[in-house]
Amino acid sequence: MKLYNTLSGELEEFTPSGDVVKMYVCGITPYAPCHLGHAMSYVIFDVLRRYLEYLGHDVQHVQNFTDVDDKIIQRSLEEGTSPDELADRHIAEYMRSMDALNVKRAAVYPRATQEIPKIIEVTGSLIDKGYAYPSDGDVYFRVSRSPMYGKLSHRSLDGMMAGARVEVDPSKENPMDFVLWKGAKPGEPSWESPWGPGRPGWHIECTAMALSYLGETLDIHGGGQDLIFPHHENETAQSEAYTGKEPFTRHWVHNGLLHMGHDKMSKSLGNLISLQESLRQYSPDTLRIFFLSSHYRSPLTYNDTGLPSTDRLRNALRQGGGEGGEVLDPTSFKARFLEAMDADLNTPQALAALFDLARAINRGRESGLVLGHAQDTLRCLGGVLGLTFEQPSDQGRDDGSPFIDLLVEIRTTLRAAKQYQLADEIRSRLTDLGVAVEDSAGGSTWTFR
Repeated sequence: MKLYNTLSGELEEFTPSGDVVKMYVCGITPYAPCHLGHAMSYVIFDVLRRYLEYLGHDVQHVQNFTDVDDKIIQRSLEEGTSPDELADRHIAEYMRSMDALNVKRAAVYPRATQEIPKIIEVTGSLIDKGYAYPSDGDVYFRVSRSPMYGKLSHRSLDGMMAGARVEVDPSKENPMDFVLWKGAKPGEPSWESPWGPGRPGWHIECTAMALSYLGETLDIHGGGQDLIFPHHENETAQSEAYTGKEPFTRHWVHNGLLHMGHDKMSKSLGNLISLQESLRQYSPDTLRIFFLSSHYRSPLTYNDTGLPSTDRLRNALRQGGGEGGEVLDPTSFKARFLEAMDADLNTPQALAALFDLARAINRGRESGLVLGHAQDTLRCLGGVLGLTFEQPSDQGRDDGSPFIDLLVEIRTTLRAAKQYQLADEIRSRLTDLGVAVEDSAGGSTWTFR
């Protein structure tokens, strides 16, 4: 299997450093409901984990929650609640949403507020080694002490300085130095430290958690491309300074971002679609196939009229076919699937192999072929992508089934009369309403997406 490594900028053969694949994925800041952009990223890393496990690896998957942060503090003030209560509520909502989306749970979900002793230990060690310095209750990392700073984002420190509009901060030795520990402000949560009361900076928490739960060298570190700089750049600099070992992460894996129009989907921009809202409209399989229909390193644009139907895959698993006759052999489809997944997790091509296998099964049913082995293969490989093949629930929808039946019958009549334009218009309008119509030799069927 080959994976693109952001650090080297090249495809590299993936080989774990030991018996267990140590994978750390950056989690959410729980100050608002998770959105489709979050879902896409966690589905991608869920599929990576599932495929590694399919190949026989034991994966130790760790994913954090940044549960103390400027945004959490501000939102808790706006809602009149405590930062802990706000974070707890959104973490619980996140877990429910990921379960609904069939994302496998990580081995551990550490929270920044529960890792303060380790954060203080790492920060103190960086000060002792000369990589960091206290200043007026804050602690900063000296980027000038890290000769390879910028290697992950492929930037030079001089170039970053020249291109940055950084306000002069008298508490910093260098405008590019970043905070490890923030001195306490009135009304904010804080913990005691050798430098006075305060709270951790954003970057240091991931270093502390990775060290605590996975050790000094990770096999895979994942996250969105928007985290490469500054978060992951700073994380790798401080981690390697602390341990004295390189590399901190053997494979940096970053997914492309989900866009609404020209902008990435984000809570700060306000141009988001909540995952809970989408799960009320679409099945988990539909959302997963949508996310996986684009290569994970490419951007994906959301269009609520273009989400795929999963009918063909589910129909392929219906009972039928012959008994004791010619067997449909899925070997070539499985080989295509594995070849695609080995090529930097090429899920679009892997999905194409599954849909072609489903088409062969549906045709084989009409021809009386024995389908059991092919259907088992479809279930197994679909499971690698996290697909459940479950019938979408129409719970919470208005019961318009009789009217949909009538429209599908009218459409069938129009097609028989070669009134294709009107038939296509009906199908298009049904699609807009979240109804998928699937045509086959045996007639047309429909399901809620």
